[in-house]
Formats: sequence, structure tokens, C-alpha cells
Amino acid sequence: MVAELAEQIDPHGGDYDPELYRPEGSAETVAGPLTSVSAELRRQYGADGFLAVDTLISEDRVTGAVAGIDRLISGGAPGFRGIQWEGSVRARLPELDLEQRRRSVRKLVYYVDHEPRLHAIAHDPAILGLAAELLGAEPELFADQALLKPPGIGREKPWHQDVAYFDVRPGAPVVGLWIALDGTDPDNGCMHVIPGSHRAGPVPHFNRRDFQLCDTDVDRRRVIAVPLQPAGCLIFDGLLHHGTPRNASDRRRWALQFHYAPAEAIWRSREERAAYKERRLAVFGGDGLDVTC
Repeated sequence: MVAELAEQIDPHGGDYDPELYRPEGSAETVAGPLTSVSAELRRQYGADGFLAVDTLISEDRVTGAVAGIDRLISGGAPGFRGIQWEGSVRARLPELDLEQRRRSVRKLVYYVDHEPRLHAIAHDPAILGLAAELLGAEPELFADQALLKPPGIGREKPWHQDVAYFDVRPGAPVVGLWIALDGTDPDNGCMHVIPGSHRAGPVPHFNRRDFQLCDTDVDRRRVIAVPLQPAGCLIFDGLLHHGTPRNASDRRRWALQFHYAPAEAIWRSREERAAYKERRLAVFGGDGLDVTC
């Protein structure tokens, strides 16, 4: 099976100032399971740009998701090629056995059509209902990832806004769901957010350690951590400033991530995607600016 796995290596990374992720506190969680969004929670989401939920999916769903990810990593889904490895294992990857490779994957992408247990979570009626309430429109899944910071080597994901990466109609609302499959905390790379940052709108991004916000644009005074237990979830606006430090612990940090937008905001043709991308980079692409990050 090992020889059949895709060989996509993360091209990013680098040293960073750990003060970028020194939180002023931790997010308060909403008791779950969350089946609808009350008016109060909708106001909170509008003000802060996120909701942290202590339980979104069942324990069985968590167990099934972990097994589904392992199947994808192990080459058990013919045709699946959406594996990206941590850049730090580049030189050693050909020599790693299957178990070592399991501990070297950075992320999986576009897997819902290859793994039914993950497809079921992404299209769960309750989750789609939450996305619909927050979008104010019928949601459509357009991006799916599994973010797997391996112990000790899982790199930082610098501060960014998710819509800076997505070729959706400019100005369209985007809702992300980040579902913890392991216990997460600052030591193993939990989510960090800046409440209310989404309300400032799009911010230029730069190709540095990743496609990211300039470090000097991060409001370090307002950073909070979002530790979660397995089955917990961060629901967040696509413009929210967020990032994750490296996994400096001896524990893995696995999470699922799904993004939803109104159906009319998602490209349907190559020409439409090219047009959306050009407009996105006109807003978010900052490398032409005279800025040192």
C-alpha cells in the first residue's frame, strides 16, 4: 500500500515568533449538541465571528472519522490522491514504513467522495441546518480537509482568513466548521482566533511561511485560544483571523474542516473559477505591495 500513496510535500513553513500565539484567554464554549442557532447565538456569531461548541458530533462519529482518515492515509481508497506530507519528512519519506507515514501526514483534501464516514458528517442534516442559519441561505459544501498536526513536527499554520484561499463569489458569506477528533490545546496546536476581526473585511495576504496575514497585521492583544475536546467544534466566519501554532507536544492533533457557502457563490465552470480567482487575488494578493513581513 505504501507505494500507492500520493507524494505531495508541504512547500511552506519556517520559524516564527511564538508571541504570535500567546493567548489572552480561552474561548467559552456553547453546550452541545447544537441543533439550531438561537437569536442570541446568532448575535454572538455576528459580533465575534465564531462559536465554539463543546459537542457537535457523537462519539461514534469521532471513532468512525478517525478510522476513515486512517483508511485514506493507508491507501485503502483507490483513486484518492489528496494527501500532503509535512515538509520536514521530505528527505526521509521514501524510507518511512506505513506506521511512520501515518505520523507524517499534514493534511488530506477533497476526500468526501472517497470515504463514506466523512461524507456522512459533512452532509449531516443537523450540520447543514446550522450552516444554513448562519449563511442565511441553503448551504453547499465546497471544501473539505482533514488537518493532522503530527506530534513534534506538525508545523504552524500562520494567521490568515480562509476566504483568501477560496475562489468563491467575492463578498459571499462562508462558514467553516473545524471539528476536533482529538483533545486540542495550545501545546498541540489548537485554533487561535481574534474575536471580531472578520468585521474589518478582507486583509492582504503575503507568501511568507504560507499564504498569510503579515505578522505585523496580527492584533496580538486580542488573541484567544480555542481548546476543544474530541467532538467539539469551532464554527467560524470565512473572514475571521485565525491560526495555529506548531505541535510541540508528543500528542497528535487531528481535526476535520468543512466549508459551506450559498450555492450561487460557488464556481461552476473553469471560466467562472478563473474570474473569481482574479478578483480574489486583486483583494487578498499582497505580494505586489511594498511591505516587509
